[in-house]
Amino acid sequence: MDLFNKVEKFVKDSFRDAGKSHQIKHFERTVYWVKRLAPGADEALMISAMAHDIERTCRIKEQHKKKIEFGLTHKDFLRPHEEKGAEIIADFLKKEGADQTLIDRVKMLVSRHEKGGNKDQNLLKDADSISFFENNIPYFLSLEKIADVGGKERTKAKIDWMYDRITSEGARKIAKPWYEKAIIDLAKV
Repeated sequence: MDLFNKVEKFVKDSFRDAGKSHQIKHFERTVYWVKRLAPGADEALMISAMAHDIERTCRIKEQHKKKIEFGLTHKDFLRPHEEKGAEIIADFLKKEGADQTLIDRVKMLVSRHEKGGNKDQNLLKDADSISFFENNIPYFLSLEKIADVGGKERTKAKIDWMYDRITSEGARKIAKPWYEKAIIDLAKV
C-alpha cells in the first residue's frame, strides 16, 4: 500500500494548496466506507476513494460557470468533473511508476464515481455518498455554499440526488439518518 500512501499525500497536499483542506475528511471517510462496505477492497478502489474528487483542486472558471448554470447534478457539470479527475490521478500514478493495469482500473473507477455503472463504480459512488452526508452537509448548509450553488432549491436537489443515487440497501440504510437530518436542517436555514 505504499502507492496508496503517496496518493493520500498527493491528495491532501493538493487540497491544502488549493485552500480546500476542509474537504480532506471527506476523502478519508470515503476510503473508510469503501473498506466497510467491501472488506478486502483492492488497492485501486482505495486509491480511487482517496482521489475521486481531485478535480476540485484545479477547477477552472468554465467548470464553475457550469455549476451555476446547470446545477451540481447536471451531466454537463459532473462528466467533466469525473473525466478530469480520472486524468489527474492517472497522470500522478504514471509518474509514480504504477502498473498500467492499476492505472486503468483507477481511471475507470474515478471516471464514473458520480453516476456509477459496474459493481465497483457503484461501491465507490455509495461510499462517496455516505461520506458526503457524514462530513459535507454542514458545509453545504452554510449560507455561503447555498448562495454559491444557486439557492436552497438547488442545495436540496443536490442532497436528494446524493441519497437517491445510492445503489446498495446497506449503504442507503447507513446514509438515511444523515439524509433525513440534512433535509430538516436545510429547512431551518
